[in-house]
Amino acid sequence: MSGTPLLSLAIWVPIFAGFIVLATGSDRNAPLARMLALAGAIVGLLVTIPLYTGFDLKTPAMQFVELMPWIPRFNINYHLGVDGISMLFVILNSFITIIVVIAGWQVITSKVAQYNAAFLIMSGLLNGIFCSLDGMLFYVFFEASLIPLYLIIGIWGGDNRVYAAFKFFLYTLAGSLLFLIAQLYLFVQSGGSFSILDWQQLPLSMSAQIWLFIAFLIAFAVKVPMWPVHTWLPDAHVQAPTGGSVVLAAIALKLGAYGFLRFSLPIAPDASHELSWLVVALSLIAIVYIGFVALVQEDMKKLVAYSSIAHMGFVTLGFFMFSAIGMEGALVQMVSHGFVAGAMFFCIGVMYDRVHSRQIADYGGVVNTMPKFAAFFMLFSMANAGLPATSGFVGEFMIILGAVKYNFWVAFAAASTMIVGAAYTLWMYKRVIFGKVTNHHVAEVSDINGREFLILTLLAIGVLVMGLYPLPFTEVMHSSVNELLRHVSVSKIH
Repeated sequence: MSGTPLLSLAIWVPIFAGFIVLATGSDRNAPLARMLALAGAIVGLLVTIPLYTGFDLKTPAMQFVELMPWIPRFNINYHLGVDGISMLFVILNSFITIIVVIAGWQVITSKVAQYNAAFLIMSGLLNGIFCSLDGMLFYVFFEASLIPLYLIIGIWGGDNRVYAAFKFFLYTLAGSLLFLIAQLYLFVQSGGSFSILDWQQLPLSMSAQIWLFIAFLIAFAVKVPMWPVHTWLPDAHVQAPTGGSVVLAAIALKLGAYGFLRFSLPIAPDASHELSWLVVALSLIAIVYIGFVALVQEDMKKLVAYSSIAHMGFVTLGFFMFSAIGMEGALVQMVSHGFVAGAMFFCIGVMYDRVHSRQIADYGGVVNTMPKFAAFFMLFSMANAGLPATSGFVGEFMIILGAVKYNFWVAFAAASTMIVGAAYTLWMYKRVIFGKVTNHHVAEVSDINGREFLILTLLAIGVLVMGLYPLPFTEVMHSSVNELLRHVSVSKIH
């Protein structure tokens, strides 16, 4: 492993590229802004590849660590590192950034430089969250990542975009304030350290752990989002431009789940065991109830937004069963959901660009005019429903396997609702794609162009490779997951 600061490059290359794109200014320079944004996104992905190729699978320790003092007076450090849990998300995020830059190539015609810059800067900030080992650094990246997404929804979104952007911002900010208070408490308890790794070794009393767990739960539940603090997500998705929906589904929803693994489980392990029933219950409500809510949606984006909540319910269920297969399944599900949900929202965006409607009733017979698109959309719909040989199946199957060991009835409830997932996804697909062309707008549409074909092909490769051969994804996690479970099983109460 070289002394190259790979994690700093993963964070600052896209941010720096974003500011260069911003400097191109007005829409007169839109072609230049697009090219610079694409170049910045590609370089941003390339600098993350050595994280995978140089990763040591045998150790659960943090790798590629960087440590420098940042605000010495308060013992706040610029402390970065990744393990088998966080490394894949850095690469996934950098990959998705390329997708959204290409996705907005012809669709975004006003404030082009600002649009692309917002995505690049957000990409760097999101990587910062996954790499931070200092609590305050994590918090700064955690909060800063809200700003570009808020602007993307609020400026380039739909008719009701300002309401959706405010709701998204207020929900997530309110949860984060409790997170900050919990961090300050840990800072005092640890004798003045903001190191997340130090906090994980603190011998905290049960009552302290429970209060910390509740603070973390509220903060991260909003981000996941878990039922009942999920209502901001459908609004945000419906109003966001296609690129915003893709990043929101593929990456931003993972932050809350990632927070559980970095903070809730290792810092408050006894409280995690004590209150796991609560998270399992909330997860099952999300999987079952939200699945039925998705079934009655008439707006395609809302339907996929609700399905995202149900899929993330599987993730939180996997974490709190305290089994290696369940936790690894949840991590696989997070990566898979990045490909599948991102692809579903992109497909809906492709149709919206042509027909300017997201209502299922306005479609029908799309296969007659867009056969190539229909084939891609079918693959992603099947993956969304959890079909074997797609990435959507692998994670959910591992989680249900873990649930059988945990509690048969929990596994039964989770598995049976996969039928609901198949029902709402395939029913939407049937009504939109098959049948006769009943709408003259659909009769006039053209099939996907080269740019859209490229994006759908890249996402399809991700879905199929992960579905057919998940080993390269799962082997990275083994050591870190086993170490986390060992850590959580040892009582911290003294």
